[in-house]
Amino acid sequence: MFIHSGRYAPVRFVSTLVSAIVLATLVAIPASAQSPGNPPAGLVPLSVEAAVELALTHNPGLAALDAQSVALGHMPSQAGALPDPVVSLNALNFPVDTFSFDQEPMTQMQLAVSQSFPFPGKRKLKRAAAESEAHAGVAQAAERRDELTGAVRAAWWQLLYFDQALEIVAQNKELMRDFIEIAETKYSVGTGLQQDVLLAQLELSRLLDREARLKGRRRSAQAALNTLLNRQPDHAIILAKASLNPQLPELPAEAVLLNQAAESRDLLEVHRYLLNAADERLALAERDKFPDFRLGVGYGFRQGEDPLRGGDRSDFASVMLSVSVPLYFGSKQSKAIEQRSSERAKWSYSLSSALRSIEADVTRNLANYEAAREQVQLLNTAIIPQARQTVSAMLSAYQVNEVDFLNVINGQLTLYNAQIDYWEALSDAKRSLAGVAAAVGLETLYE
Repeated sequence: MFIHSGRYAPVRFVSTLVSAIVLATLVAIPASAQSPGNPPAGLVPLSVEAAVELALTHNPGLAALDAQSVALGHMPSQAGALPDPVVSLNALNFPVDTFSFDQEPMTQMQLAVSQSFPFPGKRKLKRAAAESEAHAGVAQAAERRDELTGAVRAAWWQLLYFDQALEIVAQNKELMRDFIEIAETKYSVGTGLQQDVLLAQLELSRLLDREARLKGRRRSAQAALNTLLNRQPDHAIILAKASLNPQLPELPAEAVLLNQAAESRDLLEVHRYLLNAADERLALAERDKFPDFRLGVGYGFRQGEDPLRGGDRSDFASVMLSVSVPLYFGSKQSKAIEQRSSERAKWSYSLSSALRSIEADVTRNLANYEAAREQVQLLNTAIIPQARQTVSAMLSAYQVNEVDFLNVINGQLTLYNAQIDYWEALSDAKRSLAGVAAAVGLETLYE
């Protein structure tokens, strides 16, 4: 900056610099402004929608659950099928002295086929239990999608807060350097105090300290988002801030959301299907009190002549029917019934516990959302505009020595903190909104 020589040059310099700071303060990072910045070459800015799509496509945990649900889908037909038939080739009644095939009339080579038949109703129950578990697998994958979507949105908005906070810190660093220059200039011409210079330098050091801590937290948030996207933790992320939506919709009443969660949440479907499977396995255990059957047929080939009838010896046909006897019912089948009863009780309690947990999630996220939403509105409509007006008035008064330097610094710090608080509150509100949508199981709540 060019400075005129002469007696009033420092005064003119201070006046010009204060005017510049007033203008910079009034336009510095409005609460609703978006500054996408210039991303490095080849790095595409990441919107929240693109982040969700990447996670749903590449997250290994979700892929594992999808594969598991596909695998479970192949189980019902297996569970309901008959046991494999048994084909046997038997050598019967061979004499051990000669091992001759035609010496003894009962010697024969037998080909037999047998098939087991469970007691009526058992196969149907096995198939039904497997189908319930397959449905639970599908619901579990859907539940993971909702959880992952909410987690990605929360991580994206957390990262956005750190980006915006760092931009505000950078802006205020420049303003604080201007304050230092003003204080030094006034001190050099005898119209200011050395403590003003030291105060401005102290606040600049505090800004540098906060910037360092914010950068560390941003790296941690970036690593968390990259993990959800199945990328290396240090993969650089530039957020597409120009496309973000700062709107915070008004949500339905808590009672409505709780009812919707009870109807829509996939986690409850998982527990309901598993409870159904437990019911069917209990019924199957009770049917195990009844015997299973095995039916077989065999055909025996004989050689040699029949001395009584003449001619070749006739072949033998056999039919076999066997029945399993639940002889150890007290230590086997009855214990299985008790086991399945306890498993059924476990899933019943788990369903109730899951419902209570979901209700708590909905209530907590809704309360956090409403509180953050109110804070955003208050900061955006009252605190930040008032802080800007205060800073502008103080800078103008300071220019004519009507307020001291400490008030100017405090006014600027108030505006600086309010701007950071705005982005933190907006981030908290958006993260809580994503939590509400995931807790209720309705994607439309986030929109």
